[in-house]
Amino acid sequence: MKDLKELRQEIDHIDRQLVDLFLRRMEVSRNVAAYKIANQIPVLDPERERQVLEAKAAMVDTPEMKADVNKLFETIMSMSRAHQRSIMQEREPDPPGFFRQYRTIYPPIENPRVVYQGMPGAYSEEAAVNFFGPQVNSQGQNWFEDSFRALAEGAADYAVLPIENSTTGSIRQVCDLLTEYQFYMVGETTVKVEHCLMALPGTRLEEITHVYSHEQGLFQSDRFLDSHPDWVRIPLLDTAGSAKFVAESGDRTKAAICSRRAAKVYGLEILVEGTNHNGENYTRFAVISRRPELRPGSDKITAIFNLPHQSGSLHEILTIFAVNGLNLVKLESRPMPGRKWEYMFFVEFTGNLHAPGMDAILRELDQSTDQFRVLGNYKANLAQHDAV
Repeated sequence: MKDLKELRQEIDHIDRQLVDLFLRRMEVSRNVAAYKIANQIPVLDPERERQVLEAKAAMVDTPEMKADVNKLFETIMSMSRAHQRSIMQEREPDPPGFFRQYRTIYPPIENPRVVYQGMPGAYSEEAAVNFFGPQVNSQGQNWFEDSFRALAEGAADYAVLPIENSTTGSIRQVCDLLTEYQFYMVGETTVKVEHCLMALPGTRLEEITHVYSHEQGLFQSDRFLDSHPDWVRIPLLDTAGSAKFVAESGDRTKAAICSRRAAKVYGLEILVEGTNHNGENYTRFAVISRRPELRPGSDKITAIFNLPHQSGSLHEILTIFAVNGLNLVKLESRPMPGRKWEYMFFVEFTGNLHAPGMDAILRELDQSTDQFRVLGNYKANLAQHDAV
């Protein structure tokens, strides 16, 4: 039996052969690019690529190695396409929809009208202040979709809505509405969520029988609430609305779970601070517009796509990201309404739409999916903002 040193030397010898073969393959790929330029042939032919991958896998007799060979050639072919695109600078007479949408980039609106879900004192209002400044002209809406309708009807310029919580995950309603209304993400901001139990001034814990909050506020404070099993938990539309309800009730048996800011706005007394069991609880808010913007320093892209229901389709997309050196920061699936067991994928990665080569990467993503749309390119802003 060979010792480890000999085996490693053997691997090095094979690797040198692989590098030589790879360089030869890329040289042929350059010749293919020249032929495609001369004959006006696009870089990607999805059906041809599927046939090639099937043929490569068929060369292997060992069943468990077929998938590995498939992945190997998926990566090689993706690198080959990227190389060809850099040579061809491919331009299509009818570019994908997201290219058309981003042909006109609008500047940020001055003195904007901003809507958020909730009432004054809500974490969403705090997020609007974080992004637009303390003098922001903002107005609360009852429901998430009310904010989207305000944008669609021209009654508002931007909406600031929660899109993800570090404890409970994505806010699915907002994600679904983004796809339905086909609006754009033009910014983000993050608020640290620290819930407090509050009631009318002078109220004692022993007097409380009912606690009100948004369902997420109740869920995030469930361990604290479990220590008071006799309290009835009642969800309302939002945390700040719960504070307003308790303040207007005049009832010392009622308490609300919401932010310190809400306590100040509605004149309530904080009885317990930090009721949420996760001390590192943050909510990420999306700034949404009906028009695409590209603000200075934009370094994060959000997109959605759906894939054919076949083996390896997601791996092919991930290979495109890996080959092109894109930092994938989030990938999440959502069921597609009316299409059983089919999913829409939300993806976030670092980059700028105007960066060299980005249009070619997005074009390949578009060609490799059933549907692809850029939701926005904006400046990442996940720095801590404490709710006040």
